[in-house]
Amino acid sequence: MSEQRVSHRDRDAAVEILRVAAGDGRLTAAELEERVEAALVARTASDLAELTADLPLEGMPPQAREVIRIDQRFGEGKRAGRWLVPHRMEIRLMFSDLKLDFTEAVITHDTLHIEVDLRIGGNLTLVTGPGIVVDADDVTYSRGDIKVHPVTGPEIPVRLRVVLTGRSTGGDIVARLPRRTPWQRLRRKS
Repeated sequence: MSEQRVSHRDRDAAVEILRVAAGDGRLTAAELEERVEAALVARTASDLAELTADLPLEGMPPQAREVIRIDQRFGEGKRAGRWLVPHRMEIRLMFSDLKLDFTEAVITHDTLHIEVDLRIGGNLTLVTGPGIVVDADDVTYSRGDIKVHPVTGPEIPVRLRVVLTGRSTGGDIVARLPRRTPWQRLRRKS
């Protein structure tokens, strides 16, 4: 077994495996409590592996990919519905549009780093929702616009912070809330 040191994220993943196993009836409450305490103080990968070795991993939350790279020229791209948000994205667009819709996305961590390289006609749209904050302060741009909707009040906890870095030499970045349907607009007026 590896003697590599574990992170808080590794400990949290092990605790989630233990909780799911207890919910399925594979561990008693006493076993769960004992193993969770051990997971929270574990120092190495082998310490954590011992705690979950006798448990199945099916039914566990999916593990996000470390990085997704999108290099697109011409056309349109879209991530929508129940897609798994990675830890990092590298996006390069030229004469193309890419929409990342987070309204139904599966979010397993608190920060998404996106490095952009937007060339002429390369446009990125982020569709957010409550608890999703976009920070585009570290994007340098010579042409194109950056439009980020204001953060909603402090009563909504932040679920995901999207941090954009990189450059735009002719593309736009827009972060917005989902568009309301005609029915939603009518209900809101009444």
